[in-house]
Formats: sequence, C-alpha cells, structure tokens
Amino acid sequence: MDTTFLVINLIVAALIIFLFMFLQRRHVSFSKRVSLALGVGIVAGFVLQFIYGAASDVTKQTTDWLGIIGGGYVKLLQMIAIPLIFISIVTAFTRLQLKTNIAKVGMWIIGTLVITAAIAAFVGIGAALLFHLDANNISQGATEAARATELQDKFAGISDLTFPQKIVELLPANPFLDFTGARATSTVAVVIFAAFIGAAFLGVQRKQPDEAAVFAKGVDAVYAIVLRIVKLILRLTPYGVFAIMTSTVALSDTSAILKLGNFVIASYAALIAMFIIHLVIVGFTGTSPVTYIKKALPVLTFAFTSRTSAGAIPLNIDTQKKLGVPEGIANFAASFGLSIGQNGCAGIYPAMLAIMIAPAAGIDPLSWKFILTVVLVVAISSFGVAGVGGGATFAAIIVLSTLNLPIGLAGVLISIEPLIDMGRTALNVSDSMVAGIVTSKATGELKHEEQTLAEEI
Repeated sequence: MDTTFLVINLIVAALIIFLFMFLQRRHVSFSKRVSLALGVGIVAGFVLQFIYGAASDVTKQTTDWLGIIGGGYVKLLQMIAIPLIFISIVTAFTRLQLKTNIAKVGMWIIGTLVITAAIAAFVGIGAALLFHLDANNISQGATEAARATELQDKFAGISDLTFPQKIVELLPANPFLDFTGARATSTVAVVIFAAFIGAAFLGVQRKQPDEAAVFAKGVDAVYAIVLRIVKLILRLTPYGVFAIMTSTVALSDTSAILKLGNFVIASYAALIAMFIIHLVIVGFTGTSPVTYIKKALPVLTFAFTSRTSAGAIPLNIDTQKKLGVPEGIANFAASFGLSIGQNGCAGIYPAMLAIMIAPAAGIDPLSWKFILTVVLVVAISSFGVAGVGGGATFAAIIVLSTLNLPIGLAGVLISIEPLIDMGRTALNVSDSMVAGIVTSKATGELKHEEQTLAEEI
C-alpha cells in the first residue's frame, strides 16, 4: 500500500515539474516561476504532512525521491560556489573602471557591511529581550543533545583558539586546500587569495600592460564559462525550490516548531526589522525603497528558498546593476558580502543566541557591558562567515566561544534551523546589495541600468 501511495505522490510531483517546464517554454518570467514554485512547494508539503504525517514512511520515501531534485540542485550550487566567488573577485579587478581608487571602494563596502552587522546585532539583542528568550526554558531531547555534541566536536579546534588566533585562521596558508572547502574558514580564505591576485594584477597592469591584458582576457574567458554554468544551474531553480520547500514543510516537526515558536517569531521579527532598516538606508541614497523591493524580489526569493548566498551572486550582481551600481562595485559588494557582515547569519542570529544562552552561564543579559561586548564581538566576528550552508552555525560558535558561553546549547535549535535560515539568507543578500548601493552613492557613481540576468533565464 505504501508503494502505491509513493507512486501516486511521485506522479503528482512529475506533473508539477512538467507544469514548470511548460511555463518556461511559454516564457513566463523567472521571478514568477520561482514564486509559484515556492507557493506550490509549501502547499504540497502541508498536504503530505496532513495526509500521511511527518514521520510516516510514505512521507520520508517521497521526500527522499524529491531529494534527487532538491538535494541535487543544492549540490550543484555548492559545486560552483567557490569557483564563482574566486573568479568574481578577480574579474572585479580586471574590469575595474572606477572613478575612485579601489581602497576607497573597499573601505566603503567593508565599512557598510560591518556597521550593518553591528546594527543587526542590536536588533537581534532587542528581539531576544523583547520575546524573553532563555535557553534554560527549552527542553533538550535526544536530537538536540546529539546536535550539541556534534557542534562541540566539529568546532573544537576553532572554539579553543584565542580571538587573535581566530583572525589568523582566516588567512589562506594553502589556497588550493581552501578551494576544496576543507576548512570552516575556506570561503574567506578564497576571498583573500582572490584579492591578492587582483591587487597583483593592478600592479602588473601599470608596469607590464601587455602581460596584464593577456591575463585579463584569460580571466574574462573563465568568468564567461563559470557564469554560463551558473545560468544553467539557475534554470533549475523552480524545480529545486519546489522540491526543497515540499520536503522542508512535509518533514517539519510541528511540535518542535510550536515548542520553539517564540524563537521563530522573534527571529523573523528581527529579520523584518533589519530589512526595514535596509530600506531606510537605501532611501538615504536617493533610491526608492519601493523600487528596491521590486527589483530585488527575484534574488531575495531565490536566496530565501535556496538558502545560499553564494549561489545568488549572479542575480545579486545583476540586481545591483539594475539599481544603478557599476559592475566593479557590484562584484566587490556581492563577493565580500559572502564572508563579511552577513546581517542574518553573522549579525542577528549569534547575538540572539548569546542573549538567550547568557542566563545559563550566570550572566545578566540586560547588562550594558555584556550587550556592548556582544555587539563588538559580533561585528568583528562577521568576517569569515561562509556563504553556503553552515555559516550561521560557524558565526554562532565563534561568538559564543569568544564570550565563553557554552556552544553546545546552540544545538537546541536544530529542528527549526531550516525555517529561520531561509529568512537569514535573504537578509544576507540584501545586505550585500545595500553595501553596493551605499558605496556607489558615496563615490558618486550611482546610475541606472535596465538589463537583468533574471530576464535571460
């Protein structure tokens, strides 16, 4: 009987996928197809859970088969993430056509990312205090306990380092090893290595322009190939989003969500509040917040459903260009935003956890000294957060260990992690776009473009 139900579910899923293929052939816009996939996936997930239950064999087998699409899509995004990060930054140097020097551009981008991370920390702290979050009030089951042990074992090497040692750990001692993603800090190491190559290119360009031109042409060729791979993967987005959302909703532990519902509500309250702050910042640059929302909606929807900032780089850059950001600044902002100042994963989340866990360590979360320390640590620790999965956990471990708080307690949130990670990722991408807009305004290069990658997919 279970096999019959499984076959029926897969046939329905196949029909839905064919529907998305039909819409693509009819040239329905990318953003509409992704939004529809999000909605259909949520409905399908609820239907599976309502009919069979989250723990039933039929639901598990159905989502397991859907994992070929959803999980495969995520794997492809992870496959291209590091090459895309690396070549995007190097290309930003080879295509640099800025009226201001690169140091000024870098300072504005990094400064904006770090300052917004500090603001996000204050927002996260405020949300945690407003909703009275306290780790002592959350019971830990076997799953949460296992997750706590896993975190302690996995991040033991990082958490035992002193804060200066953690900063040194970000540097690429072996960039080829970091290209494999072997370390928790591999993403930022690749960013740093790419920046060194870009800086070296600018030096060669001044003294040996012929050699620099050859290098730039080669980089352009590689960038074109990588971008083409990204476009091919992005065409799978509606199918991947449908599968991921169906599985996420179908397998969600309703009782766990209800148990931790206060944290979920507090998290999204903080995320929405920080997004409103983004709109205020954008408004001060002369860009209409309404225009920003309309043009950013496709990439934010993509980030929300895929839960990867790195995979959103092409759409991120293209959205910034449509909002008037020059290509060079857009490349820098999108790439640096992967590993610096992520407002959702490296700002709000670790700050909320610190306030939530503080009482368990005998610390008064209302102490201004503790609050300011949390904000400072969060801002500095926002350097080096990976942009593909696990970034929030890594940021939380860095902050909690620096504050001498028990990192294992972060495991109590495992059951709702996917739910809140969607909102965090979308906010991370928004933050990098805001940094690009602010930098363009500060350097007098904010203009208006029309073409977007979403229109090509």
